[in-house]
Amino acid sequence: MTKPAPREPMRRNSRSNRARILATARQELGQNPDITLEELARASGVVRRTLFGHFPGRAALLEALAEEAAETLRGAVAEGRRPGEQAERALAWFTLALWPVGDRYRLLLALARQDLGVDRVTDILAPAREEVTAILERGQREGVFHTRLPPAVLSAGLEALILALVQSVNTGALDDDGTRVAAALLIAAGVPEQRAATVVEETAAALGTTS
Repeated sequence: MTKPAPREPMRRNSRSNRARILATARQELGQNPDITLEELARASGVVRRTLFGHFPGRAALLEALAEEAAETLRGAVAEGRRPGEQAERALAWFTLALWPVGDRYRLLLALARQDLGVDRVTDILAPAREEVTAILERGQREGVFHTRLPPAVLSAGLEALILALVQSVNTGALDDDGTRVAAALLIAAGVPEQRAATVVEETAAALGTTS
């Protein structure tokens, strides 16, 4: 009697197809936000039925990208925490550590606002917002950040600023490895411009980031 073929290769192939579709979606959506799922299937090298087997519609695909982004962001937030560091350096370190995540998913943020809703974007960004608020609270106590706004309000303002700068990178209006954005956030938080530049330069050197 013939033994049934093992299912593990099929599972591995399915996982590989899903990962390839998501990777292709990130790239293709960056070039053409209106790309159809049929076009995306061809770009991914899979048949339409395979793509729809993983993602039955555009909303499902974007939700998968959103969850992938959220998971990556949570990991980056954990990596970017520097609770024992001075607040200004902690904010610079956090911004530079998270910049590659923002760069990778900057288009997703724009698409999520349209397709998934602002609440979903808020959920994705919540861990970063909470960490920045904690850094700002500490920095206000240390006297390195201004106290004209409560920490949570200032954090929301900095979030809006970084998303605007991310969008500028997306449109090609700004070319940055994160250092200019980090300095801009420090200045907006109340750090003098020259001091902000010095802090970011030293932090980027420690991280191995080139400016």
